[in-house]
Amino acid sequence: MCICINCLYVDRCNTYFAVEAQHQQLHLTENPDFEPLQPCINVNIRTKDDYIETEWDVVGCDSFIEEMGKWAKLRPGEAIPT
Repeated sequence: MCICINCLYVDRCNTYFAVEAQHQQLHLTENPDFEPLQPCINVNIRTKDDYIETEWDVVGCDSFIEEMGKWAKLRPGEAIPT
């Protein structure tokens, strides 16, 4: 699971913006203005029928500041990305 959903900077972060794009999800912001330090992204690649599926998860970041439920606060009632 991406640690970004519980990060203070999730709605401002360039890296999370890229993860949203990879997952073809709506962006929390169209103009991220925060460049995180040393984000570490795991990319899982799976074949599924006739195509290749990729999943990107930020698993570490030197800029991470925990704010539990930050993503859920920004998108109340929506399913939390996994």
